[in-house]
Amino acid sequence: MARIEMYTKDYCPYCTLAKRLLESKGQQWEEINLSKEPERVEEMLERSQGRQTVPEILINGRLVGGFDELAALERAGELDAWLTD
Repeated sequence: MARIEMYTKDYCPYCTLAKRLLESKGQQWEEINLSKEPERVEEMLERSQGRQTVPEILINGRLVGGFDELAALERAGELDAWLTD
């Protein structure tokens, strides 16, 4: 199973959509909630190449981006390959 890390915040509709998509794939992830751990914002910025929005999703240490990018991978039929690497 892939190692998925997701930076989120409370009340984030795109975070909820990303979680639903990953759940539909039978995946689990480590959630880093920046509302509860604001000290990790700098870590997210470094790992996400300066992107400031949430969610920021990494699969096996590789940056996916946010929900839009995750959904684009799914539409293109590429997400399953990311999840099995």
